[in-house]
Amino acid sequence: MKLLYLLTFAWILLTAACNQSVPASEEQAASIGTPVTVASPERGTMEDAVELNATAAFLLKTNVKAVANGFLQTSNIKIGQHVSRGQVLFLLKTKEAENLGNTINKLDSSFRFTGIIPIKATGNGYITQLTTQAGTYVQDGEQLATISDDNSFAFILNLPYELTSLIPANHKVNVALPDGQQLPGVMEAPLPTVDSIAQTQNYVIRVAPGKLIPENLIAKVRLVKSIKANTMYVPKESVLSNESQSEYWIMKMKNNTTAIKVTIQKGLENGNKVEVLSPPLTTEDKVLTSGNYGLSDTATVTIVNKQPV
Repeated sequence: MKLLYLLTFAWILLTAACNQSVPASEEQAASIGTPVTVASPERGTMEDAVELNATAAFLLKTNVKAVANGFLQTSNIKIGQHVSRGQVLFLLKTKEAENLGNTINKLDSSFRFTGIIPIKATGNGYITQLTTQAGTYVQDGEQLATISDDNSFAFILNLPYELTSLIPANHKVNVALPDGQQLPGVMEAPLPTVDSIAQTQNYVIRVAPGKLIPENLIAKVRLVKSIKANTMYVPKESVLSNESQSEYWIMKMKNNTTAIKVTIQKGLENGNKVEVLSPPLTTEDKVLTSGNYGLSDTATVTIVNKQPV
């Protein structure tokens, strides 16, 4: 009988302890809230710009041609080699020179007649095409190689015709290569043609590469439409919207643990920055940058990136 009383008493104590611990756990979880990170709005300059493609190209290519019928004795170049003006590229010898040279040498060996015709480079550049090799018989005027002139290197910007009004304000631009390198460039006069399908006009951008840039490499060029100074902006990840993107809002910290929904009017968007036109924000405010999706108004949150509130 005593054992039954003891078991009953123990069960009552255990039940009471469980009933007290559950509300405590729930209350503790409710006080913790959703983990979030925050950042402060910033004041600065915003740009409205458009990014377009520009293609590397050599505007001048010189064809090296045979000056007579004959055999190429030597070929001193290869694809991709840089050559200088006046450099001997090929040695050509005609059949007539071969026969005449043998006859002259038999009459006077000290004359040393060779009859070899040097074919030289007409400018500085890279050999981008080589169509023949030593020992080949060629005819007068036949193309032997192609030289892409160094001084003709430029980027060709494909500009939609409706954006041509941006050119006067973007005379100097930066050409961004795929490897991250930025080349300062100067916009020159447009080519007098427009693509009939894309309705784009080509503009020449001169750069000083300092190294070999392969032809047909696609780079990026930003043309600035407008600049706004002393404007307030927030990180892009802090801005939320509805499905139709007709309404935008941010979650702003009201106090240490509460975030409220604030509907905003969005202005310019540049990279990771979004301009806020209204309502007024200060650099002392804190906006949620993560954990903000799906939160209701006046949500309980916990800041995990340890920024002061």
